[in-house]
Amino acid sequence: QPRYVNAVAALDTALPPLQLLDALQAIELGQGRERKAERWGPRSLDLDILLFGDRLIDEPRLQVPHYHLHARAFVLYPLAELAPPDLQLADGRRLDALLAACPFEGLQRLD
Repeated sequence: QPRYVNAVAALDTALPPLQLLDALQAIELGQGRERKAERWGPRSLDLDILLFGDRLIDEPRLQVPHYHLHARAFVLYPLAELAPPDLQLADGRRLDALLAACPFEGLQRLD
């Protein structure tokens, strides 16, 4: 797929996890996202819930921590800019260990 910009944001919300997911998907649709059968292809906007406080969520529509978080340098490194390096995810994994196992290769930091 073509090059893309990835970012991580932290926010406070009173919404429960699935309502937050619905709100994020409504934003995607409002920005022209088309959901296709192909799950991993290019898309105009992709908003994911990576973490939800210290909650471990395993629902058909939502897994938190995000199920591919550990393998995505383009997610881990921006997350590390917001979170302390000793952050422990709800499933027990530590952010610093995930970073050590996922090199920065292929990424370019934007200023």
